[in-house]
Parts: sequence; C-alpha cells; structure tokens
Amino acid sequence: MRIVTATAVALALVGAAAPAATAHQPTTDGIWRTDGYGTVLSIRKGTLQEYQTTAVSCIAGDTARRTGPGAYTTPGGIVLTVRTRGDFDRASVRLDGGVGERNLRRMKELPGDCTRSAPGAPLASFGVFWQPSEENYPFFAAKGVDWHAVRDWYRPTVHEGTTPYELFAVFSKMIEPLHDAHVAVWDVDGDGDGDPDRAFAQVRPGTVRPDGELDAQVKKFVVERDLENARNLQDFAAGRITYADLPGGQGYLRISGFGGYAGGGASYAAELAELDKALDTVFGQERTRHLKGMVIDVRINGGGSDALGLHIAGRLTDTPYLAYSKRARNDPADPTRHTRPQPLYVTPSQGPRYTGPVAVLTGGSTVSAGETFTQALMDRPGRTVRIGQPTQGVFSDVMVRKLPDGMSVWLPNEELLTRSGRTFDGAGIPPHLTEPVFTTEEFDQNKDSAFDRAVKILNDWPERPARSGRPRR
Repeated sequence: MRIVTATAVALALVGAAAPAATAHQPTTDGIWRTDGYGTVLSIRKGTLQEYQTTAVSCIAGDTARRTGPGAYTTPGGIVLTVRTRGDFDRASVRLDGGVGERNLRRMKELPGDCTRSAPGAPLASFGVFWQPSEENYPFFAAKGVDWHAVRDWYRPTVHEGTTPYELFAVFSKMIEPLHDAHVAVWDVDGDGDGDPDRAFAQVRPGTVRPDGELDAQVKKFVVERDLENARNLQDFAAGRITYADLPGGQGYLRISGFGGYAGGGASYAAELAELDKALDTVFGQERTRHLKGMVIDVRINGGGSDALGLHIAGRLTDTPYLAYSKRARNDPADPTRHTRPQPLYVTPSQGPRYTGPVAVLTGGSTVSAGETFTQALMDRPGRTVRIGQPTQGVFSDVMVRKLPDGMSVWLPNEELLTRSGRTFDGAGIPPHLTEPVFTTEEFDQNKDSAFDRAVKILNDWPERPARSGRPRR
C-alpha cells in the first residue's frame, strides 16, 4: 500500500509555497485556501507555513522555502511550483513529480483557530482525528460505514486518563471497518518514550499488503519458474524493474513500485533519469521491432509516483490519450460535491517506444500508483488485456493530518475517473480474464496461471488487431 511511498507526496503537498512577484505577476504572498484538501497556506517573505484545517481545528503543518523562481522546497527536498492565475486572487500549486495541480483562493486572514495553540488532551485528539475524515473522505457510503455512529460508539471510551497506547488502539478500531489501504493511523515519534513507531491500516479483505518480504518471495518464484529459459534477464532502478526476453518472442517487464529508483531521498528528476535509463534499454529499437507481445507484471506493486506511471505508459503509445481525470471532495458537509475533474493524459515518449500487444498482470497486491498505471492503460490505443485478479482499490493521493498528541492520520480524498466517469475505488480494477494470483495452491503446484495465460494470449493474438482491441477467447 502507499503507506510508505505516499508519505513524501502527502507531506510535500501540504507544504506548498509560492513564488515572489514580478512586474508581470501578482504577488502570491498572503493567505490562501486550497479547493478541497482542507488546507490553508500562509506565504510570506519566501516562506510558507501550511495549516491543516477543519471546522473544529487548525494545526500548523510543514513549511517550504523559496529555492528559485516559482520553486519552493520542503525540508525533505520535495520541489513545488506555485503560479498565479492571471488575477490577484487565484493561484495553483503543483508538486514536482505529481500529476495535476491544486487550485488556491486568496483569503483575507487566517482562520481564528490557526492563531491559537491546539490542546493536546486525548479528547481533543479524538476530535481532530474524527473531523478530517468527516470533511474529506469520499467513500463512507460506498463502504457502508456510518462515521457518526463510529464517533458516538468510541468517544465515551476516551477520557483524560486515556494513554497514548489506548488512544492508538481506539483509532485503529475506528478505521478498521473501512478496509482502505490509504487510511491509516501512525504514531510517528513513539510518544518520545523510546518505543518503535506504530502504524495501523487495513487492506481489502482477501488481499495481501505488498511489502519487501512478499516482493522478494514472488520475484524469486517468477525468476525460477517463469523466466527459467528467458534471455537477457536484467534488473534496473535499484531492483524495482526487471526485464527478460521470453522464449516465445515476448518481453516480460516486472514493476514492483513507482519510485525508489535512485535511492532514498532522491529528487524526482533523479528518479526519472534512472527510469529512462531502464526504459531506453527495455524498449530498444532492435528488440521492439521483433517483439510478439509484452507482459507487464504489476501483481506485487506498492505504488509510488503516479507521474512515473504515466511516464512508462508514454513508452507504450504513439498517440496521446486520456489516462484518467482527477477530482477531490470539496464540501465538508456534502461528500457528493467535488472539484472540477482535471483531465490527465498519456503523452508519447520522446524515447524508444513499443506499441504492440500488451498483457497486464494485476492482483490484490497491485496498490495505489500500481492501480493508476493500470487505469492509464485501459484506453491505450492498440491491443491491451488485463489478466489476474482485481487491484486493491485505492487510487487517491494520501492526505496527512497531524494530531495534537504527535500521532497522524492518513486518508484519501480524491477519485480518479475513467472517460465515462467511472471509478474503481474499493473494488479495484477488474481483469478481462480472471486467473489465480500467487495463491498457496499455485505456489505448492509450481503454477503461475496468470503468466501462462498471458503468454498464450499474446502467442494466439492475430497479427491484425480486432476492432474491440480484445484478444481472441
């Protein structure tokens, strides 16, 4: 899940700042509220202070300092760009490496709660924990969870004497029924008592959270079983990307995440450069001229940068097309109201590309940016088929909300829409062809039904694509 990989994205987006004024650009100094996201930004003298706001609270968040024209950098090294919108009262902020942008509207002054210290008592933390989800989470109805009833049930269990451990347990029980891998409670500093950090999140029932141990186990199995007779087996991008030429003339591309390509703390530019090194090799002209198809395996994929996913998709088309549109919940009282959908496109890469048949392998451990990448291939021009199991069902960036006692709550507030306006939150993106994915039975019998089906489909696919873009059954 994007519990780890989304942290930098979420922290950066709440730490946005603005450029200095020029003769042709209104100043961005002042107070700004984002459309959606429950965030107020105070920009003064090259420094931005972020405030996380609800109807009952305002807590100071991260900061960013100006590091170039229009560019601001958070303490974690994330670069953001702020642009005015042609008048004095509107602007936008974009994360380097993110997709889309967030609209800003000028305010006259900070909300009153922002100028007062937040109380740190357990009951105060309970209110700050509950309220951001009430105002920003879009999926309570779809999940069948009455968030007001959850509050009424658990609030009487919290009192002045509630310990941090007990409060963490209460918060964990409150979010457990959501089974949303992008909703989490995190004790960042262990309350200063030397204990390790604690985190709780719940994946969709019947699925497994992708972690390093599972990734290593599956990669070993795939290499020994599926790629036993493959040629040119090679790892790229710190092992997050694997490629091999299969005996039947197909290519196999395994992507275990959309980030971590250039080491911890690397900039988006460094990540992108490392990715392009891999893709220039994988999609070399000599190879792609003879490929009979490409298997893209994201069955164990913990997510990361949506922008890197769109970048890879750009290596698989010669024609620009809509990947998806993004919108955010935009009314604290009405979960059905959203920001205007922002269309995001796959743009053909300037580097070498492959436009032939593609089989995408997915499963319940395909999470977050692994899912947005899968969604970005749904309308890909050409022949594309999904094989395996539904993805996890979490697509939004993660909002990070600090609590007065040092804990944090993470939650999504966005939806990603298809061309027809459909979303796949909760249930995940379904495959065209269903096969088991890394079950105990498959491991025990040394089977990989989804991989074998993909190779067969690519072998049997006609030379001329059908109008539907679907394979023969």
